[in-house]
Amino acid sequence: MDYGSFTALELGKMIKAGEVTSPELCEFFLSKNDEYNAFISKNKNALSEAEEIQKKIDGGELASPLAGVPIAVKDNICTDGIKTTCASKMLSDFVPPYDATVIKKLKNAGLLILGKTNMDEFAMGSTGETSYYGAALNPLDIKRAAGGSSSGSAAAVAGSLAPLALGSDTGGSVRMPASYCGVTGLKPTYGAVSRYGLIAYASSFDTIGTICKNAADTAALYNIISSRDIKDSTSLECKKLMLNSGRTHKGVKIGVMENVSDKAVKRFENLGAKVERFSFKLLEYAVPAYYIIACAQASSNLARYDGVRYGYRSEASATIGGLFKNSRTEGFGSEVKKRIMLGNFVLSAGYYDEYYVKALKVKNMINKEFVKLFEKYDYILAPVTDSAAPRLGESLDKPLKMYSSDVYNVLANLTGLPAVTVSAGNDKNGMPVGAQLIGKALSENGLLDIINAIEREEYGI
Repeated sequence: MDYGSFTALELGKMIKAGEVTSPELCEFFLSKNDEYNAFISKNKNALSEAEEIQKKIDGGELASPLAGVPIAVKDNICTDGIKTTCASKMLSDFVPPYDATVIKKLKNAGLLILGKTNMDEFAMGSTGETSYYGAALNPLDIKRAAGGSSSGSAAAVAGSLAPLALGSDTGGSVRMPASYCGVTGLKPTYGAVSRYGLIAYASSFDTIGTICKNAADTAALYNIISSRDIKDSTSLECKKLMLNSGRTHKGVKIGVMENVSDKAVKRFENLGAKVERFSFKLLEYAVPAYYIIACAQASSNLARYDGVRYGYRSEASATIGGLFKNSRTEGFGSEVKKRIMLGNFVLSAGYYDEYYVKALKVKNMINKEFVKLFEKYDYILAPVTDSAAPRLGESLDKPLKMYSSDVYNVLANLTGLPAVTVSAGNDKNGMPVGAQLIGKALSENGLLDIINAIEREEYGI
């Protein structure tokens, strides 16, 4: 049986009904050919762990609707005993001695970790092509990018290599690959999911998110990984999501940003929502503000990789200064070094006030503008990007264009708001084009309720 065609919740029900076991699912997914370069490493103990999970299910110890279901995990989330490389030479041999909080939650709920997925190096990229292990390929067209930085997670779900996946979203890194690969990506409210054990890129933006086949699977996975964590002082108390298939959305007010396709808007109008287009006047400042802040934080977070404590160590060093320099030069890829240099520049004496402080002021202005928007609208509908997945090799030669493609994505990270992808149809080549629905803080239930209603309306699920 092709278990890859089922949703995660369907597989969970089949396990509980005795129609399939967790070890059988484990063997099925691990035996699939990873033709998309979606995984960096596989969990060598997956089968024995699946057998232990099955025993607990049979004994009535696991009540989660996703117990026994396999999941893929982005390779910047720490997993005890499984390599966590951030798709970088710098961490190519790093095996964490502990589990991230989200990994502990997955294990407690009985989910089975299949392996670690490919990504842009240290989550820096929009196409999945900066990985030390080569680009992840889009299952819908292997000549195109899977999107970044959670490229492998999106490719794994879209290519039926895993029914669920975790990613991280710093500036659209869950939503962009989900959009390019035609799956559902959720960037939760900042703080809704603990960052403990997530290897940092830009700490004030980093958010662990989900990539699934539909809204119902997304809600079930979110319920497992969200909640307050004493190991993360920025984490929040969260209510469990309960999707209501009978809830009406008539009269819901949705503000629509420029460049959202009519097809995407029509999906919400069919539910009875009231839509109104508007122009976001601060949009042109979003990308500069985001990259200044993100790169500044990255330069600080990545300073720890010096060749001494852990990570790659250069052999061509006669002095301690040479060790630092050579280890970082050889261990980091070009995109990471570019962002570290930009971060050092904007934090340096004479430029801190001119760039970094101004970027923080713009961030505050964008936050205030969203507060005003949510006084008028219940949700905001925006594009994910201005196009479908680019061909491999097209974006890296045009870095400014690649950065500009994040213009709508970074808004949810600058504000800390939740956002979920929704299909906006296909382009002339048949590739999916996504839109995103942005809500108020901790409005994940409402966001996924609407997306679930759209799926039920269009696909009868």
